[in-house]
Parts: sequence; structure tokens; C-alpha cells
Amino acid sequence: MAEQKGVEAVDRALKILDCVGAEPQGISLAELSRQTGFYKSTILRLAVSLENFGHLVRGETGLFRLGPSTWRLGSCYRQGFELAEVLRPELKVLSEAAHETASFYVREGNKRVCLYREEPSRSIRHSVVEGASMSLDRGAAGKVLLAYSSEDFDHLPDVREQGFSVSLGERDPEVASVAVPLISTEGRLAGALAVSGLISRFDEDHRKALLEALGASAERLSRRVMA
Repeated sequence: MAEQKGVEAVDRALKILDCVGAEPQGISLAELSRQTGFYKSTILRLAVSLENFGHLVRGETGLFRLGPSTWRLGSCYRQGFELAEVLRPELKVLSEAAHETASFYVREGNKRVCLYREEPSRSIRHSVVEGASMSLDRGAAGKVLLAYSSEDFDHLPDVREQGFSVSLGERDPEVASVAVPLISTEGRLAGALAVSGLISRFDEDHRKALLEALGASAERLSRRVMA
């Protein structure tokens, strides 16, 4: 099937939002122009519409940040899954058992989105922002989602065979992760459970312990999650 074309102005506006969203501290007009390839005048025109609907704000320093409407939309998005009450307590248990960051990801097109996460009390940890969007082809959670949600998974046979994925510095050279699929009571993929942290801690013994903790969490959740 041929890829359908969208509306160019909308595509450009959404590309601006993607770039701004990747810079929570704010991004300048010049940097936004560099990243998008758009003229500054084009960005300013689109920014007016985005600001009118609350998707973008520009502070006194001139930096662009995401507006309050994106928070509202993100909250509505998470509520649509009706998983928070089930997942958040389990992620806390998983994070405490692993002493690492525990996260739950879902697939959205060719991206993965972190819906929920729980971070450990240790001072040095891998921090993940809820709502963050990342690629599917790098990272343990991405590969699990790709392997279990696509009919064409020949390039990821080990993930399906093993039932898990390990990433050692694929997305970030200092970060490692281990992930397993969360299968619902109806036998469908609900998402991916992942544990991530500093790569220096993820030796073979630690990865084995993390897989055991992930497996236990996935088993408990699979009896409660509908999809």
C-alpha cells in the first residue's frame, strides 16, 4: 500500500513539536531552524498557531517549550490504556527488586512511547521521562515491541525465541536495558516491561537477576491486563 501524504503545514508543525519536546529546558529559534531545516520565518508563523492552541510557549528568553495542552493530551493518552492502577504498583516492586529504573512501553507506529516508569532511590540511575518517544530499532524495549507486534520479525528471531531482549549501549553508550513482552489475558501484546541502568552495572549475573524479576512481574501482570 502506498504511503498516504498528509498536509505539509501540519507535518511541519508536528516536526517542530517533536524537536521542542526533545529539549525540555527550551530550544532557540536558531537551533529549531537547524534541526528542522525550516526558515525561521516559517517556524514563527507555525508557532503562532501552536501557541494559540496551547501546544507551544515562548518564554522571555526567547526559548520555545511545550505548552500546557501537550500535558493534557498526554494525560488523555495514558488514561486511554486504563493500566495505571495495575502497572504503577508493579513497576515500583520491580524497581525496588532490581535497584534500577523500571518502565512500561507501548508501540505507536514506528516509535515506542514510555507510558509509565518508576525510578530507584539510588542517586546514579537512568532517568526516563513518561511520554518520551524513542525508536523501535534500538534498545531492548523497542526490539521486544518490534518482534512481538510485527508479522515480519525475521530480523529479530532471537527475541521471539528467547522471550526477552538485552541492549548494551545501543541507544546510549552509558545505558543498558533488559526487556520482556507483557502479554494480556487474551494473548495479545500489551507492551514491553523494561529495566534500565548504567551499563557498568549490567554484568551477566545482574542481567540474569533482572530477567528473573522481569519474568515474575510479567507473570503477575499478565493475569490482570486486558488488551
